[in-house]
Amino acid sequence: MTGGRKVRRWPLLVGLVLLAPYVGEFLLGNQPITALPWLLALAPMYGGGALLIREVGRRLRGGWPVLVLLAAGYALLEEGPIDQMLFNPGYLGLTSFADLAPIPGLDVSAELVQGSLTLHTIWSICVPIAVVEGFAAEPTRPWLRRRGLAGTAAIFVLGCAALAFVQYDSYHFVGSAAQFAVVTAAIVLLVAAAVVVARRWPGPPSIDPRRRPAPAPRRVGIAAFLLASGYWAIDTVLAWFTGAWLQLAIWVAYAAGCAVLLIRCSHRAGWGAGHRLAVAGGLLLTYVWYGLVHATSLGTPLPFALAGTVVFGAGAIAVLLAAVRSHRRRAAGAVVAPE
Repeated sequence: MTGGRKVRRWPLLVGLVLLAPYVGEFLLGNQPITALPWLLALAPMYGGGALLIREVGRRLRGGWPVLVLLAAGYALLEEGPIDQMLFNPGYLGLTSFADLAPIPGLDVSAELVQGSLTLHTIWSICVPIAVVEGFAAEPTRPWLRRRGLAGTAAIFVLGCAALAFVQYDSYHFVGSAAQFAVVTAAIVLLVAAAVVVARRWPGPPSIDPRRRPAPAPRRVGIAAFLLASGYWAIDTVLAWFTGAWLQLAIWVAYAAGCAVLLIRCSHRAGWGAGHRLAVAGGLLLTYVWYGLVHATSLGTPLPFALAGTVVFGAGAIAVLLAAVRSHRRRAAGAVVAPE
């Protein structure tokens, strides 16, 4: 890595480390605007995790399917062994998971597993990676050497340990051995699946010449925003009328349909970095409106919730617009391989 290239990559590294907790906690509305200083405290786990996943995925050269699998493993790690939300009903002020689709014999909420996979896989990890890569001249190239990768892993582990300590100090709860074993096994399987996918299907997806060309990035971004907004609208409304298991089944069908649509579009001629940034942008903007809904549902006073939505939303939009401008400046002079 040359000195100039190293200097240019520092903003990308720092940007991803800060954007992951910004999106995953503050833009979502989990944390009020008064808690913004905690962004730096959350960065080692959220940001370190996002950077570690990005670097490992890019070194494996498996593309976005690999990143998604690794991000799903992160989601289970954070909400399972680290903060134990999946194990502890008291985390949500409940006495049991009886109304949240409990998994028989394990006392883990399937609904919370679904929510964790959705929130963290997509928004906490994949969206920040895609947005920050929009600034990169070589978005699929690793940014760290081995020493930097090891340092990132160490920071991530320390961040996880710190949150685990805080959670135990708050709730004095430890899940059962069976709960830890099952969730840990699921994490290992997701990581192993990522490695297998990277080895068996390396490089970008094949292009099917029989299909129509990929739609314009703007249309892709609008579709991503509408589909993601549809998910949150359905998730909110269904809670009023249906049980947790039916909600879970509908989520599986909806998520599968969206995934198939995205995969089919990514195999069309012309699909590239601009489309990936458009998908990430549409998903990011979904949190701008949903963050207000989520914040008020957590009991955040409306003035603080509105202030957070305006400030955090403006920040997210500014970062997205900057990424789009950066990508467009390079698009005329460079061709980025699809993935």
